[in-house]
Amino acid sequence: RTLCWSSVLLALVMTIWAVIAVELVNPLVQDLAKEGTWSDCTRCAKSFSSVMMANITFFKTLIAGDSWGEMAVPIIERHPWTAIILCGSLLSTVYGVLSLIVAVVVDTFAENRANDVEAVAVELADTEVIEKRGLMKLFDQLDSDSSGQLSLEE
Repeated sequence: RTLCWSSVLLALVMTIWAVIAVELVNPLVQDLAKEGTWSDCTRCAKSFSSVMMANITFFKTLIAGDSWGEMAVPIIERHPWTAIILCGSLLSTVYGVLSLIVAVVVDTFAENRANDVEAVAVELADTEVIEKRGLMKLFDQLDSDSSGQLSLEE
């Protein structure tokens, strides 16, 4: 359940960056595309044309790690201030939200392991009780005079 909410947070952070990129970076991308910067990339010109396309671009480049530099480097070289947006989205997504998701997964596994250790401890305690009962039955059978104590002769 926590992992689901972490994914929602990831989508929200990416969408916020996507809105900013559509408003501020898309006009610059369109200019660069007209100049032929990405002549061999059919998707680059429309990468920030809408919030959905920007989200796909961010998912493709930030989460999947697919050619971040192909898209970002030409924009940053021409307009250095866009590094705030493009690097900010990278850093906040990869080192912020994804680290949070990893922490949630690790914490969940640690909690499950602790529960397993507790279950093993309970099982060992139950086994100890059963073994003690078995020993008591054996001692009762060996106690021929029913004195509650065993002698060397018995």
